[in-house]
Formats: sequence, structure tokens, C-alpha cells
Amino acid sequence: MSQELVKVTINGKEVEAEKGSVLIDVCRENAESIPSFCYYKDLEPQASCRMCLVRIDKMPKLQTSCTIKVTDGMVVTTKSPEIEKAQRSMGEFLLTNHPLDCPVCDRGGECELQEVIFDWGDLEQRFHEPKNKAPEKYLSPIIANDPQRCILCKRCTRVCDEWMGEDAIEAGNRGVNTVIGTYGGWLNCSQCGNCIEVCPTGTLLDGVYRHETRPWELDQTITTDVYSSDGMQLSIGSRGGEVHRIVARDRYVNGLNGEFLDVKARFAHEFINHADRIKTPMIRYSKGGKLIPATWDAAIKFAAEKLSGFGSSTAVVVSPRLTNESIGALGFFARDAVKTENVAVSDRQSMASFFENLSAPLATHKDIRFAKTILVIGGEPEEEQTFTAKQIRQAVRNGGAKLFVVNERPIRLSSKATQFVHVNQGSIDAFALTAVNPGFDGMIAEKTGVDAGVIGSVRNALFETTGDVVIVCGSDLSADAQAIIAASAGSITGEGRRVLLHPLPLYNNSVGAIDILGGGRTEAEAINQAKAVYVAGSLQDASLLKDKAFVAVQELFETESTEYADVVFPAASFAEVDGTFTNNAGNVQRVRKAIDPVNQSKPDWMITALIAREMGSDLGYELSATAVFKAVADAVPAYAGIRYPALKDESEPVQANYEVKDRDASGSVERLKNAVESMSSGEKNNEVPKIGHKLHRLTTMTSKTAQFHLLANGNPKPENLLLSPLVQIEPNGKKKEIAATVSAGDRE
Repeated sequence: MSQELVKVTINGKEVEAEKGSVLIDVCRENAESIPSFCYYKDLEPQASCRMCLVRIDKMPKLQTSCTIKVTDGMVVTTKSPEIEKAQRSMGEFLLTNHPLDCPVCDRGGECELQEVIFDWGDLEQRFHEPKNKAPEKYLSPIIANDPQRCILCKRCTRVCDEWMGEDAIEAGNRGVNTVIGTYGGWLNCSQCGNCIEVCPTGTLLDGVYRHETRPWELDQTITTDVYSSDGMQLSIGSRGGEVHRIVARDRYVNGLNGEFLDVKARFAHEFINHADRIKTPMIRYSKGGKLIPATWDAAIKFAAEKLSGFGSSTAVVVSPRLTNESIGALGFFARDAVKTENVAVSDRQSMASFFENLSAPLATHKDIRFAKTILVIGGEPEEEQTFTAKQIRQAVRNGGAKLFVVNERPIRLSSKATQFVHVNQGSIDAFALTAVNPGFDGMIAEKTGVDAGVIGSVRNALFETTGDVVIVCGSDLSADAQAIIAASAGSITGEGRRVLLHPLPLYNNSVGAIDILGGGRTEAEAINQAKAVYVAGSLQDASLLKDKAFVAVQELFETESTEYADVVFPAASFAEVDGTFTNNAGNVQRVRKAIDPVNQSKPDWMITALIAREMGSDLGYELSATAVFKAVADAVPAYAGIRYPALKDESEPVQANYEVKDRDASGSVERLKNAVESMSSGEKNNEVPKIGHKLHRLTTMTSKTAQFHLLANGNPKPENLLLSPLVQIEPNGKKKEIAATVSAGDRE
């Protein structure tokens, strides 16, 4: 969009706006409220609800402000008897078939239709013929539908198309009989729930939260997603110490992801108050014995005595799901309490090498949305970094960006690509050499099974771009390939061209763990060198703990890691702590306490501090998350000067200050060149991954939401869509709830 400013007169007041801005946005930004239903700022205009009508001088009739771009000298009237009469008439049409069931509607109190009609106060109702009506039904295990509440704004269908690229939900029939529905009556999609989020009425409903509370009964806490490294902002709705629902932050306050969330961030929150949470500390007094509930004092003393005895023979292993404060506390504990450098992050695919070789800045998600060229090497963001994938799709569909996807199989994002570079299995690393020397193209073509001309065309597209180029790097690449991509990006920068990097780490705080603890050792290297192991979270390979002299674990649930533990501490979830996560754009974002810790759980950093204190080591901060973060920020160069007050507004996220400079990756180039030369030529994998094959998989946390068992087991369509997929009917006609763990077999 042009940065040229134009003058517009709105209701007699002259304002300045960027030329080409949408009129409805300009009016709202200048405190002139205009009602609308179908309009959404980052979607293509629909202009179907006709609520945003305004009068523009020199135009013969009222205009929809959502389709008008401002021009210099434009004179606009947003309030007049003529406009109000037209808007009241549209409201009357919308209520023709809309049931007045606000007292039982989950959207009551948050309904945009309700708010607009209440603002007017005295609509006529001149339509008395029978209303269209249909029973409430389910569209999937987690999305319910009350079709008679629909006002046909079609936000849901546009979000499904433009944001998700799935077209799973669409309008059927015509005229007054038009309904929103699905092909075959059942949603087989990523189940993101964004159709629920953008629905202005109670037409689409959250099947996990449905009928639990009223919105005004919930305390809203703005925090950060615990699943994805995108760091999506969300609002936790809690009451009486229980989390009832999660919605996107933008419903209450602007956030970097607007109203976008994925299926895990929105629905997979039932682990927080789950009955299987570890309730008290537990001690195994003899190897092979049982874990016995104990007091906090006894468990802390037991762990401190054992760890003191092993000292530097201890390995400290940290989950990348923990807050920066907890990771920092564990680093201080290793340094000061047990005096060991044997520290590791339990990350399945580390991106430490990428961050050690940055030659270009990190791209924010907004940078991706407005980029001109995007190159995605490896990874599968549609399944694991869903907001990044959404921004890429919109950059292509709404922004006309060129997209190049390099992968070993045709991931779903490749269908949106300008060019899909399909490399042989096991050869993705070889493509990293393309930016180093064109002389490698022949070798790369031979190993990847891709024509050398295609490789050259991708490289040329980057160098010919005017505007932003974003290079997205997957965590499935080797450390040397990551280093080469990160180190060579700076050389692509030129006049009129800015190059940005965007990593795809797997976990919500993988980046924070790298920032604080560095690359270091793998969990296997750290544990194999140790006699005692202190684990915060769970390991990728719990069998590494077998035969260790002493193991301490702090976790939410009993897992494979706790099976080897001599002492277990109940850790608090992300909804029960204050802290920060760092996302894949380098944004340091607040995690805020929504409820008190469940049972006897405590924040991970506090558990670490208590053990250290019992060992006679003061970690240097009081029992306050603010003080812990200050200590972490002072110790990490990229976080220098960052404090909690600076992080209070995530609509303007604070990006860590990573060092960007020219890098020498010659060592990585030589090692990767040798590896590619000895690489055997593989075959093409032509299997298109199924939607949700990673997104819906059952993990320790997602498995605690019953609906995920249905999604993970093929999302079977039940015989009766009028009943919750988690409910069966007994022969006597009574409802019977299915157990917490359900699967496709429950349909048989």
C-alpha cells in the first residue's frame, strides 16, 4: 500500500489517511463507528450485509464503505436519518429468520448482531411469516452448528478459503434457503475453529466449551500459546480456578495473530484441569519400588541431598515447552548449585545452528504476509507452525507473492506454490548449497533429482525480487544446512531488496531455550555422560534414564520419563504461571497466570529455586517471575534491557536483538559438500500428507481433550449429527458419555 497521505472529511472533520486505505477502516480509526457484519480487515471484501452504508459527496446513492478506497478530497457522511433508515431496514431483514434465543446462545453477550441491534434499540418487525428453522447439529467433533442463527455474512467461508486454503465449509442452496454447511455434512479439515472465531453470531459453536458458562462469567487472561513456535496470542477464559475455553486474543485486544488460532491452541486445553495431573510430590525410596506421595519439604530435601552428592556428575535437561524464566533458572542451577556444564535442551530437532549463523534479520509474521518472494526449504508449517503457513497462503492469495517450496514430498503448501521443487528423499540438505556457489548445481541436481535449470530459476527469482524476500528454514535440515542458509542469506540482499529469515522450530519455546542455553549438547550426550539427571519436562527418549543412579523429574503428568524417576515434582501449566516465551520471529511475549496452580503444583522455576536453596545455593533472585526474567535478560545479550513493562502490549511485540553480521560458513559448506557427494540417489515420495497427520496427533497434552482421540483416529462421521460425537445412546434412550479416551473403534 502506498504511503502517500490524502485528506478525507468525515462528518465535517478533516483527517489524514494513507491513499488507498479502505474507508471503513479510516472511519473506525478516527472514532467514527460504522456497523458491519461481513467485513473483516484482512479478508477480500464481500459487501453482502449492507450495514456499512455511508453517503459520499458526488456519488448518486449510499455506498458500502468496506469496498471504497479513500481518495484526496473525499467528503463522507456516516450518520444521517437516510443512513440510519437503511441500516435499520437491513437489521430488520437479518432478524427475519434469526431466533431470539440469546439466553441459551453461547454467543450471548459477545454477539455482534446483538450489540448492533441493542445500539438501535427499537427496530420494527414487519415480517410475520413462519421462520426458517433447523435443529442444531455437529459438523465435526469440535464444531457445532445452529443454522437458523446464520446471517450469511460468509466470513467463515472466506476464512476457510483465504486463511486455511481448505474450502471445507461453504454456502449451499439459494436465496432465503441459503445455509452454511459442509460437503457430505461432516468437516474433514484441520479443525482450526477459525470459522467459529469470526462468526458474528452463535451459528458456529465451540464443541469443547459449548453450554459450559456465559461469556460474562469468565475472567479473561491474555497469554501466549503453549503448543506452536508461532507464539500466537490468546485469551484464556476461566472461572473458579477452571479453564473453560480459549479464544484468539483479538476478540478482546489486538494481537499479532488477529483472530487466528489453530486446533491445538483453541481446543486442546483440557489438560490444564485434567484429573490425571500429578497432585503431590512423589518419592521412590528404592529402585524398582513405587512412587509414594510426599510433602514438598520432604521431596525437596530428598532431591537436594541426592544432587549434592553427585555434583558435577549431574546432567540438567530442559524441555523447550518451559518459560524463559524456568529455563534460565535451570541454567543458573547447573552453573551455581551442581557446577556442571552438562546441560541440554530436549528438542527433537534443534535449530541452534541456524541462530548461531544469522546474516539477515528474522522476519516477523507481518513481514511474511507482505513479502514479495517466499522460499520455504523443508518443514511442514501447515501442520506445525500454522500461523506462519496462514501468512504465507495470504501473501500468495491476497498479496500476489511468489512462493517456492522445496521439500521431499508434496506438502499441502506446495499446491499454492509458484514452483514446487520436489527433491528425492533424504536429499533436502543438498539444496542449501544452491546459494553458495552456482557451480554446485550439477551435483545438487544429480542428488536431488531436480533439473539444474529449476535450481537456477529459484536462485534467480530471489535475486530479481524487488521488495522483501523471506527464506523459511525447516528444523528437519541438518545443522550444517541450517548454518549455510542462515549465513548466506545476507549475500542476497541488494538495492530495493531486503532479505529476511524465518525458522520453523518445533516447540513453543525452542527459540528461548536456544537463546538462554545455546546449542550445547543433545539430551543423549548430556545424559550418557552423567550419573544423576535432573529433568524439567519430559525427554524425547526416556529410555536414556535407565540405570541412572538418581533421576529427578518435574512434570504435569506421569509419563515415560517419570517411570524412571526417584523423585517427581508436580509442575504448573502455562495457564498457572507468569513468564515469557520467545517465538520463531524472535518476539519475547508474556505468559500470564490465569488460575492458581492446580493441586500442589508449582512453577518450574520455583521448584528449581527451592532445590537450590536447600543445597545452600541462592540463585540470586527472590521468588518472583519478574526478578527471574531480569536475571535471564541480563545474562542473554539478545534480551538486554528487556523488562516485563516493555512486554505489556503484544500488539507491538518486542523482538530480541539478535546479532546479524557477515558469517563464515566455510566449514559447514565443506562438510555438507562431502556429505552430498557421498549421498546415494533416493526416490521421489509422491504421497500427499493427510490433513492433521501431525496437527491432530495425540501427545501428553492433546490426549487429555477427548475430541482429539476422534481426530487422531480418522475423524469418523457418527450416524447421528444431532448428538455430540462424544455421546452414545443406550437402548433405553438415555445418553451415555463416552470415556475420556475415545477412538474410531468407538463408532463400531
